[in-house]
Amino acid sequence: MSQSSFTFPLIHNSIGIMTPFLLAAIGGLFTELTGMLNIALEGLMLIGAFFSVVFTAFTGSLLLGILLGILATMLIAALFASISLHLKANIFISGLATNLLASGLTIVLAFQLFGNKGVIRFENLPKLPVLSIPALEGIPLLGDLFLGHNVLVYISWLCVILAAVVIYRTPFGLRIRGTGLGSATIASLGLNPVGYQFKAILISGFTCGLAGAVLTLKLGAFVPNITSGRGWIALVAIYLGNKTPLGIVIAAFVFGFAESFSNYAQGAINIPADFILAFPYMITVLAMIGYSIWRHYKARV
Repeated sequence: MSQSSFTFPLIHNSIGIMTPFLLAAIGGLFTELTGMLNIALEGLMLIGAFFSVVFTAFTGSLLLGILLGILATMLIAALFASISLHLKANIFISGLATNLLASGLTIVLAFQLFGNKGVIRFENLPKLPVLSIPALEGIPLLGDLFLGHNVLVYISWLCVILAAVVIYRTPFGLRIRGTGLGSATIASLGLNPVGYQFKAILISGFTCGLAGAVLTLKLGAFVPNITSGRGWIALVAIYLGNKTPLGIVIAAFVFGFAESFSNYAQGAINIPADFILAFPYMITVLAMIGYSIWRHYKARV
């Protein structure tokens, strides 16, 4: 399916671009609901991005490479959780340390494994399968939204549905939310709130591993610090989405559209390139300002 076959290319590209934001934010939602600010999303995504593409290249299997990349990300998430919850380290500091560890570790491993600290391209890397239904391609908007995306995009939608079911329709989700509302109450019921917080961080490791895989497997290469602030934007999406799965989908699409527009504008609008590249981050700042104003107004009403 060629890019020109889509009626609204900006919309189509936005769906693909929003996927890493969406996956990381859905995982971060679980930690947020347990009362923790998970600023390690950026680092966890970077670990997933590196190990997914490396293991895929080494094994020749997309499925095995993605699974091993997720496992590596969850191990780092478990380390982050252990330091924060069991060793009682400040979660903000340990989150920053996780981000710094991911940045340094991926560069060091890249140099040790490939002798290169820059862009690493992988030849003959398996391609992500793309969904194509010719009968639906010509339908305006529908084809742009639902067709021509790689399999990880559709998996991200499944993750959103599963997250909504788990959070609102299962005892585990009820306890996750209860931990954030009052850990003492959860403890009084004979449950371990720290255990639920630990599991929430592991869930964020799982989704961030997938988010990282989207970045590198679609590109077929690893670029140092390829996440480029996406983990921080995902954290913003949690709050803009009012800490709900549906709200996060909408917020992630807004950020995906902003990045898609900036990519389009580089060749179509005669304005400085630096301004265009900064556009998604400007949208993030403006969105947070708008969110703060709305919260303040709501509190006064």
